[in-house]
Amino acid sequence: MAIAPEALSDGEPGAVWPDDSAESSFLADLRERAEPPSTTPDAEVIAEDSDAKALPPLDDLVQRIPAAVREVLDELFRARFVTVKRVPKKSLKR
Repeated sequence: MAIAPEALSDGEPGAVWPDDSAESSFLADLRERAEPPSTTPDAEVIAEDSDAKALPPLDDLVQRIPAAVREVLDELFRARFVTVKRVPKKSLKR
């Protein structure tokens, strides 16, 4: 089942998100093609990639970002740093 591009547009008047029946149809199509739906990485994979070291505190990481960059991020995006998470290496693009 194809979803019209205008149905997924953000911020436009009349934008519609697919309903449960559209999602069910999509998942059924995936099963027919023998493609499993994507899921979050297994804890096993994360444990494989992670170092034994603890993650640094968020405040320490934020202080590494130059003050001018933090100001611009705040001005343009209202960016707030809220947590530190480890990301598996295979999730990163090269």
